[in-house]
Amino acid sequence: MENHNLIDGQILPEVGFGTYKLNGTSGVHAIVNALNNGYRILDTAYNYENEGTVGKAIQASHVDRDQIIVTSKLPGRYHSYDQAITAIQESIYRLGVDYIDLYLIHWPNPKQGKYVEAWKALIDAQKLGLVKSIGVCNFLEEHIDTLEKETGVLPAVNQIELHPYFNQKDTFDYHNEKGIIIEAWSPLGRASEVINDDNIRKIAEKYNKTIPQIILKWHVQNGVVPIPKSTSISRQLQNLDLFDFILEKEDLEAIDALSHKDGRLKGQDPAVYEEF
Repeated sequence: MENHNLIDGQILPEVGFGTYKLNGTSGVHAIVNALNNGYRILDTAYNYENEGTVGKAIQASHVDRDQIIVTSKLPGRYHSYDQAITAIQESIYRLGVDYIDLYLIHWPNPKQGKYVEAWKALIDAQKLGLVKSIGVCNFLEEHIDTLEKETGVLPAVNQIELHPYFNQKDTFDYHNEKGIIIEAWSPLGRASEVINDDNIRKIAEKYNKTIPQIILKWHVQNGVVPIPKSTSISRQLQNLDLFDFILEKEDLEAIDALSHKDGRLKGQDPAVYEEF
């Protein structure tokens, strides 16, 4: 596995590990296994209510803290500047760390009109050393343009819904031009039919790989950082076993062709969706 270079000088591995709904002792065990199996990005959020679980797993693992990219996210209810700074501090305390490697605004909540204020808080949190890198989740181009216009600072990362049924390829040129790395949440299409898709199954048989491995490799070859989640040790290992083959152009295009405009899993359009 190689690393992406972020615009602020930090690095980001090509594949991360999602921790949504990994809570308590069982969650700690799953995350410790992920770290021991080679994952170095741990993706959590204030609203996942499991930052303590993630922190405990970091302490229980044999991986040095400086080798782990800890990611957390600011909830919509704390977009006001002072509340955002406090929320970041609370996340640090819950995680039991001295700093957070990557901190993201979870949703823009454009109807509330405070995401620029939240972004200014993240900029200052980075200057204060509370976080190393800052970014966003689920931001549309117009939201990112506003951040750049108002602050002159671009996010290092935009974590968005991205999977074969909703590939968002039309945004790739924009992100590449801005130097923003795309992370994919639900890269395997959570609660969808994508992992049983016959078209991808045929490709998987061609390479003697699993359907999830083909999908994750498709992300990686597109320069996207997928954030899969699994409590199974064998599946955790399979989801990292992506670097001994290359998908041919025709197979990449076949997967691209599965996307459709209404492919969002839950219809969470950032232009109107609100998350608090």
